[in-house]
Amino acid sequence: MTKKENEQKNIGAAKKIKIFSGKVVSDKMKDTVVVLVDSYKKHPIYGKYVKRQKKFKAHDVGNKHKIGDVVSIRETRPISKDKHFEVIMKI
Repeated sequence: MTKKENEQKNIGAAKKIKIFSGKVVSDKMKDTVVVLVDSYKKHPIYGKYVKRQKKFKAHDVGNKHKIGDVVSIRETRPISKDKHFEVIMKI
């Protein structure tokens, strides 16, 4: 496959940006907050909804957000080893 054919294949493959909302659980790092995001998954056999929690490190310029704030975060380019989200706004 040539380079031109590869470029043509990738034109339609736009990545969907992930946007989550969650609660700030830590603001001790410089320009970074840790956001706890809750999600609910349906169990494949029993049908019960199970709560899943995941923590994301998000870029917060100026440390504007404090512990307990509910914020919206979106996926962005990798900023550091663990940080690949940025805070959009406070909800």
